[in-house]
Amino acid sequence: MKSLIATIIISATCIFGIALLGAEKNEGKRAFKPRPMKLEIPKGWPKPEKNVFDNNPLTVEGFMLGKRLFYDGNLSKDGQVSCASCHQQFAAFATFDHDLSHGVANTLTTRNAPGLFNLAWKKEMHWDGGVNHLEVQPLNPMTAPNEMGETLDNIVAKVKSDTAYRRFFVAAFGSQKVNMQRILKALAQFTGSIVSANSKYDKVMRGEAVFTAYELKGYELFKQKCAGCHREPLFTDHSFRNNGMPLNRFKDIGRQAITLNPADSLKFLVPSLRNAQLTFPYMHDGSIYSIPQVIEHYRSKMNTADPNLDPLLRGGIHLSLLEKNQLTYFIYTLTDSSLTKDKKYAPDNGIIMQQTFDNH
Repeated sequence: MKSLIATIIISATCIFGIALLGAEKNEGKRAFKPRPMKLEIPKGWPKPEKNVFDNNPLTVEGFMLGKRLFYDGNLSKDGQVSCASCHQQFAAFATFDHDLSHGVANTLTTRNAPGLFNLAWKKEMHWDGGVNHLEVQPLNPMTAPNEMGETLDNIVAKVKSDTAYRRFFVAAFGSQKVNMQRILKALAQFTGSIVSANSKYDKVMRGEAVFTAYELKGYELFKQKCAGCHREPLFTDHSFRNNGMPLNRFKDIGRQAITLNPADSLKFLVPSLRNAQLTFPYMHDGSIYSIPQVIEHYRSKMNTADPNLDPLLRGGIHLSLLEKNQLTYFIYTLTDSSLTKDKKYAPDNGIIMQQTFDNH
């Protein structure tokens, strides 16, 4: 009798296992119908020089999974620090009002967090250009001891152990398999899709608004004094330049640390001026706290003795106090408040995401 019962239990277990395996396979077949998304390229903008989604097709399900990962503090060592901790939507995905960001165990970063938008147009990431593809960019903050401070193996294990993720990986990639490559691809789908192109400046360019007299004069000054580095419509040329900032307390030599070329000393990525009103403080170390102070740096505070100072800046930028104010007003027109309120980029309460996968 015991032998018979054991046989029945073993048989039932095998049948259940086979059924479960079949169910998972069927679930994958049913669920893996990702809906394609297209990168929004605003009218009049150039196409990105390289398609960051060439080997990572952009889908609704991949985007939604990436968003969930972006806002998940459990990816950090202490379970508290997410990507969004340093890249806050209301600050155009920069760190609001802080020169440096807080990492795990109340540590501090050594550079100011830039705004995460229009990343699909960037050729290199980080202030020094040390990362050349959006998909691998998160590896640095994930593992840095003063940021998220976690190991890649632990991150994968944490995501695997969260049963809520299983359906999302099936929907985005066709199976429940969790690995770092898929995590990075999903994150890239989310961050690479954040586009900022609806500021007052954009509305003026589209014929939907007009500049005030102050803003218009500021725009004229911008084209004369600033456009050499901050090219429209992205308001950056993606180059690395020495802008006369001194060596800071972290002894940060910028691009030189990547290239090992002394000519790259204190060269940093030219940031976009889009949303500058929201992404203060400024410069690679967050050492300047207002736009007027930034302009004053170029008027009178640059280290003109630095042999690596960018040639475009050697003569300084000459502006009267009135012109300084007019230029400031123009830069304010680059603020895209719709980006900060767009629910597409905001964290979900779980219900919206569940409905997305249930209904697709």
